[in-house]
Amino acid sequence: MLEALREGRDNVTALSFDATDENATRAALAQVADHLDLIILNAGSCEYIDHGKIDVSLFRRVFDINLFGMLNCIQALQDNFSEGTHLALMGSTAAYLGLPRAEAYGASKAAVAYLARSLSVDLAHRGVTVSLVSPGFVKTPLTDKNDFEMPMLISPDEASLAIRQGLEKKKAEVHFPKKFSYFLKFISSMPIALQLALVKKLTRKA
Repeated sequence: MLEALREGRDNVTALSFDATDENATRAALAQVADHLDLIILNAGSCEYIDHGKIDVSLFRRVFDINLFGMLNCIQALQDNFSEGTHLALMGSTAAYLGLPRAEAYGASKAAVAYLARSLSVDLAHRGVTVSLVSPGFVKTPLTDKNDFEMPMLISPDEASLAIRQGLEKKKAEVHFPKKFSYFLKFISSMPIALQLALVKKLTRKA
């Protein structure tokens, strides 16, 4: 897929590496670190736990990609951040609420959200903009594996447009689709007891 993207384009450099490998990430990104103004860290994975049964190895796999893979990239590029650098981190609307079976995925994306907010403060003095991207359900090979109804599922083209428009405006958070993300934000603003009661009701199987 990367090679297909690069084909016929002189301004595209395709790098293939394991983002969970700190040394491999540093070596690969050293090739392009001097030429980046917009950095979108997007790789992610999702695994669901078995109805409250914790599997630590599952959590490690998800966090290794969703959080530490992202941190490896930031570490490899951070010395090249300068005035005007724009860093976008891929989170998820799943981080807004505690959702059934999503303990590993949601917790990893909640960590990404906190990381984005903290870096936004810490890097401001260097003129670096940090954006958090929080999608709802997007039709991809990853979501194709889900065995439940996905409300307001959107296409990759719709997601791409929302991300590009949000990043062009340098928004602190780009969240979409708006009806879905604002609905979840509204629920997350409630007292925790009400949040839990409503989520249980909305996700209860018939």
